[in-house]
Amino acid sequence: MAAGWRSGAGQASVTNWITLPAGPTIGDTVWIERHFNLAPGWRLRPGRLESGDDVESLGDAVIVREGTTWIVRYPATTWSPGPRTVAMPPIWRLGPDAQADSVLGGTATFVVKAVIPDSISSPAPRPALDPLRTERRAWLPVLLTVTVVLGSMAGALWWRRRPPRAAPVIPPAVPKPGIGDTRWLDAGEARAVATRASNRLRVALAATVPEAHLGLSTTDCLAAARRARPGAFDEVADVLGALDQVAFASRSTADVVQLANRARALAGALKR
Repeated sequence: MAAGWRSGAGQASVTNWITLPAGPTIGDTVWIERHFNLAPGWRLRPGRLESGDDVESLGDAVIVREGTTWIVRYPATTWSPGPRTVAMPPIWRLGPDAQADSVLGGTATFVVKAVIPDSISSPAPRPALDPLRTERRAWLPVLLTVTVVLGSMAGALWWRRRPPRAAPVIPPAVPKPGIGDTRWLDAGEARAVATRASNRLRVALAATVPEAHLGLSTTDCLAAARRARPGAFDEVADVLGALDQVAFASRSTADVVQLANRARALAGALKR
């Protein structure tokens, strides 16, 4: 060996392997641990615990240091009851000056208890139990339940077949009177008065002669009306032409009230 172990610095006092918990059962995790007292500068490197026929390793070793005491723990488990003996791997002790030494692992022993107690491992047959006695049930809760269910069903049926409610009577809407021509004229909107009067007369003319509809210009509208009824709409043509001149500011607005009154009268005459 190239690097030897110095007994003065690295020798450890070793205790036996112990297992936790004290009374494990089948399938429990058993921690197998051993304590080492090492001089300062020394450390441990545990070997790998191999699984056997009776004991299965659950992972690598866990090292816990508490001052100068080093604790090595191996997790393991077993799946059958009885005493178990585990061959432990060697533990290497490594010194600060490349010293090295190994400690034989030896064996660890523990006893695994069965999950089912021994008292019922061979159960004796027991006689059959007496038949359960039928309890007398009160009829009042059942009657109340049936009554509530039938009442709910009757209420739901009546609700679905109830007669329709009468719709409230809504009085006919009364049209509000429009704004008079005087207010428009006081506001300086004589052209608006002329436009409204012209539209009223155009609507009445279109109702009388459908060919003279509102989609036409005033000139085309009058031409269509005269083709339908020759010589019948001369006064209408005069009033519409004068109103258009006021609306487009090519005529004085002094006589707009008179023109609006004539347009209203002609519209009433056409509707009759």
